[in-house]
Amino acid sequence: MKKKIGLHRLYGENPKKADQLLWGRTHGSSSRRGFLKKSALAAMSMALGAEMVFAEHFPEGMIPAGLAFSEEAFQLPGKHPNLVVLNDKPINAETPPYLLDDRQTPGNLFFVRNNGIPPKKEDIDIQQWTLTIEGESAKVKKTYKLADLKAKFKNYTYHLTLECGGNGRKEFNPPAKGNQWSTGAVGCAAFTGVRLKDVLNDVGIKPDAVYIGYYGEDTHLSGDPQKDPISRGVPIEKAMEDHSLIAWAMNGEDLPYLNGYPLRLVFGGWPASTSGKWLSKIVIRNKEHDGTKMKGQAYRVPCKPVAPGTKVADEDMCIIESMPVKSLITYPKSGATIRLHQQLPIRGHAWAGEWRVDQVAYSIDFGASWDNGMLEAPVNKYAWQHFNAKVKFPKRGYYEVWVRATDEKGKSQPMLLPGWNPKGYLNNACHRIAVKIIS
Repeated sequence: MKKKIGLHRLYGENPKKADQLLWGRTHGSSSRRGFLKKSALAAMSMALGAEMVFAEHFPEGMIPAGLAFSEEAFQLPGKHPNLVVLNDKPINAETPPYLLDDRQTPGNLFFVRNNGIPPKKEDIDIQQWTLTIEGESAKVKKTYKLADLKAKFKNYTYHLTLECGGNGRKEFNPPAKGNQWSTGAVGCAAFTGVRLKDVLNDVGIKPDAVYIGYYGEDTHLSGDPQKDPISRGVPIEKAMEDHSLIAWAMNGEDLPYLNGYPLRLVFGGWPASTSGKWLSKIVIRNKEHDGTKMKGQAYRVPCKPVAPGTKVADEDMCIIESMPVKSLITYPKSGATIRLHQQLPIRGHAWAGEWRVDQVAYSIDFGASWDNGMLEAPVNKYAWQHFNAKVKFPKRGYYEVWVRATDEKGKSQPMLLPGWNPKGYLNNACHRIAVKIIS
């Protein structure tokens, strides 16, 4: 569902389904009271900009007046109305490729991948927000206020690419469960904060440290305070890299609310699930972190290739670390029409996890031949790289422009879907757009 469809049309077609899609509302059968669950109330209140008082009496299948008679299109708070919403419980939304044309992704266009319910924005007091560092491999336990972090440690700004491990999941067959991401669960922004290693060193790291894990202030979908919606982490070597940040700003402004305001981790080049949002605690572990979504099948792929549809045992799944080489055409929008003998300018971005991209090529004959585009160097490590080219077409008709990136290790994007895996992770097949040439 795209929010630009409009509330009135959505409710006109099926009011109960609209309630479920937008708010995650479960309809009662015999009693109206209690049908609006906490998660649904949180989603509705977020859209309205305030808590809905007396929500337990609000009729089923009705649009709140604050939205029904508003002149503004319904949209996620702080986000562009054309983001494609894949799920509302939790909120997940991707950005169409043509909206990712900026060199650094604006906050309102940065994709949203949440696992739980964000803390209410009105309850966030940045003056009192704290980050605690502890764990069996921490020499001491320390707690820092946000202002302490900003003042005590040197501040850094890096352009860092974040991509959901499931970006591209919708192309897998047999289908993989989870949010059916297309291509837009990726972004690269200028994040400002302090180096994680500086804070860890200030606490003190014991020699047996092997991993760090994070905890945030988002809540589990069930509302149970004893359950964590997600608690992932990275090996200590990744945590100690120069570009691993505890960040409070994106593109010179506060982090967007749905992207972790007021504090988050940012690990460029690895699945964005490692970059915990609404950050309040980091644990230094003497073993692989065992938080929520670190075990089982979550953010793991088969250690060895498997046939499509294969059931893979948990012990045969390996944690995803560096993301694969990938590229995205951001201009023009798919479906462009130009006249014969005109050149079509194309541009976009390429990235490769831990590595630099060495080459970007394009094809107009479905991969039978390739021509190189112009590729720029990254602003810094883990920043995506910009490419452009001018494409010529020999005759009238329908074409597809395919783009393929190759990293410095010689690994290239596959033209079609790469190896199947049960959770639909790491699809880095060539991005393509449709083009029509007319006389």
